[in-house]
Amino acid sequence: MSATEALAGSATEVSGSAVDLDHLRQVLAAEPARTPCVLEDGVGDEELLPAAVLFPIVRRNGQLTVLLTQRTAHLRDHPGQVSFPGGRCEASDVSPAATALRETSEEIGLAPAHVEIVGYLPEYRTSTGFRVTPVVAMVTPPFDLQLDAFEVAEAFEVPLSFLMNPANHQQHSLHYRGKLRHYYAMPYGDYFIWGATAGIIMSLYRALEIASR
Repeated sequence: MSATEALAGSATEVSGSAVDLDHLRQVLAAEPARTPCVLEDGVGDEELLPAAVLFPIVRRNGQLTVLLTQRTAHLRDHPGQVSFPGGRCEASDVSPAATALRETSEEIGLAPAHVEIVGYLPEYRTSTGFRVTPVVAMVTPPFDLQLDAFEVAEAFEVPLSFLMNPANHQQHSLHYRGKLRHYYAMPYGDYFIWGATAGIIMSLYRALEIASR
């Protein structure tokens, strides 16, 4: 399934406020798997590097929010973009969850003690050469973040209800490597959430939307 095909014909709103831990467990995979997967527009048959990101859902004052980061502008890969904490899998990582937790701790200083992993979304394969395992977790405040100033310019939270509302899902296109590529975006205030981050968010939306039928 391509990222642009995943929501074809779908316009059902999934309320983030109605999503609880049991609901999440029902729509997520209990273990990471290579298939099924979501293909970003432009993925070919090249070898993809394994990576993992944490999809952190925060219990915040009676509502659920999603913790995101904005990358610093000088980075070689995806400078200035909004992203989930995460990165490439290292040889010492025993699982995608270990990668996601390690990278999250390194990037924003979120301690694993605050994180409860609840499941996995389909592997997301990017046109920039990665196969990303999204690790969905509930995060319990209070917690203090310590940002890696080299990689992370800012950490911020977006209401899950905003991200799960199809009225906030936009489709855009751009020319990349000589071809027209299509992608999702979810502008939120001054933040432009797009690319793989928006595609992974759409994977959760799609899973919840199917479960609500």
